[in-house]
Amino acid sequence: MAVIWTNGNIYTMASEGEKVEAVLTEGGKIVAIGSLAELRAQFSQNINKEVDLFGATMLPGFVDSHMHLIGFGESQLRLNLSHMNSKEEVLTAIKKRAKELEEGDWLIGEGWNENAWNRGSMITKDELDAIVPNNPVLLKRVCRHVTLVNSKALQVAGIHEQTPHPQGGVIERAEDGRLNGILKDSAQDLMTPCLPTYTIERLKRCLKKGIESCYKLGLTGAHTEDLNYYGSFHHTYEAFKQVIEDEQFRFRTHLLIHHEVIDEWNEAGYRYLSGSEFVEFGPMKIFVDGSLGGRTALLSFPYGDDPSTQGVNVHTYDELLALVKKARTLGIPIATHTIGDLAFEWVLDAIEKYPLQMMGHDRFIHTPLLRKELVDRAKRLPVVFDIQPRFLASDFPWVLDRIGDGPIDYVYAWKSLLNEGIRCAGGSDAPIEPADPLFGLHAAVTRTIPDDPDKIVYGEAEKLSMFEAVSLFTSGSAYAGLQGDRRGMIREGYDADFTILDKDIFHIDPDQLLDTKVLMTVVNGEMVYTSK
Repeated sequence: MAVIWTNGNIYTMASEGEKVEAVLTEGGKIVAIGSLAELRAQFSQNINKEVDLFGATMLPGFVDSHMHLIGFGESQLRLNLSHMNSKEEVLTAIKKRAKELEEGDWLIGEGWNENAWNRGSMITKDELDAIVPNNPVLLKRVCRHVTLVNSKALQVAGIHEQTPHPQGGVIERAEDGRLNGILKDSAQDLMTPCLPTYTIERLKRCLKKGIESCYKLGLTGAHTEDLNYYGSFHHTYEAFKQVIEDEQFRFRTHLLIHHEVIDEWNEAGYRYLSGSEFVEFGPMKIFVDGSLGGRTALLSFPYGDDPSTQGVNVHTYDELLALVKKARTLGIPIATHTIGDLAFEWVLDAIEKYPLQMMGHDRFIHTPLLRKELVDRAKRLPVVFDIQPRFLASDFPWVLDRIGDGPIDYVYAWKSLLNEGIRCAGGSDAPIEPADPLFGLHAAVTRTIPDDPDKIVYGEAEKLSMFEAVSLFTSGSAYAGLQGDRRGMIREGYDADFTILDKDIFHIDPDQLLDTKVLMTVVNGEMVYTSK
């Protein structure tokens, strides 16, 4: 069935400002673009339906270049602490949820962020013990690199004052040597064996919730990293296939493969970019460091607000080299979580030592803090930067205290990166940040914090144009996944994936992005969401 889409602002994103009057789709593909009269005349025998956009704005489907789809869905089913503005509000919510628990049940919450509280003092283990003494409590920080637990959880996991720090992690202690309940980076893994198991039905429920929420945000796909956290690799991959392929929750997923499950993936006979048009395998994912919020991002200098630390390396330098070498033997690019400049430098060393010998590119995820010489080295390599513009609204101004006087030339400097010729893709890192791409666009083009009465601009020269910002989530994501020949633009032969908005975002005050509504989301030529 051929469908004509017309009577709207249809931006192809092939070049800045390029628009067409009508688009004809059939069989999940864009068959033709042009004037309405020409398409009607040429395809009159095939047209079964015309969709009147009533002046709305059609764009290529937004694709999040880095998120955690199962975690995003699960975060909406757990105790959500992300919107809370004080420690007291968090503790009240925990106490209320605890009353609903049976004996032995875990209380799991996520999203707390002490930097967003009116008073930034941390919750202590003792405070958790006072309100939930008999049930284990586990609360993930917004960055997911720090977890707070109570004494019952520590007891269940067998963690005590003599437990050593694991490689790449920190078990925090108070000044008196007692555990304070804070676990950082790989130390969080000590809790994993104790947590409730994930059945395939539970994973499917989380996936469906995540995909349905993405539809409402105008997302038609995502590059997602989930395969190492919910039991076996096969268990999780099967959930993706059942939901997206068998049950037809159509969503374009590009699966990053955590290095800890890469052997399972390889032994099953899978290869880079194998899979289907809706569920395919991407690069091997490696965590190199932690987060700025938890002061575990690996810096080349001491933290400005805590000179006792330069962050945490998840792997030793030699271990990282070995992982990259392993990826090359498996014929797969890498995608690395790199927040600190030293983490970025280590990865550069590794991919220069073991260069990519195949089609594709390696991916740096996040990369907020860079030195000029590192960017100059990266420009000579086949790399893509997966950036998260919404980080700016969450991290400023406190991130400046973290950096202090450190030798950083690029601070969330996306315009400079584009000007240097670095290819960039746009994501959210949901559920760590809101998945809404319109929030990401707002941060990219304004470099302000929503609802800031002073409208402080953090780096005026680094503002992106609206075309550059939208490209991050369209052609940028497509390029990152080696899909630039079939996705990311409205062109003949491309997938019929569209995001349809109620405002022409190229001709509004950027602050109106925060009030812009998604009217329709279209995947494979089918409306998967409509606001009506």
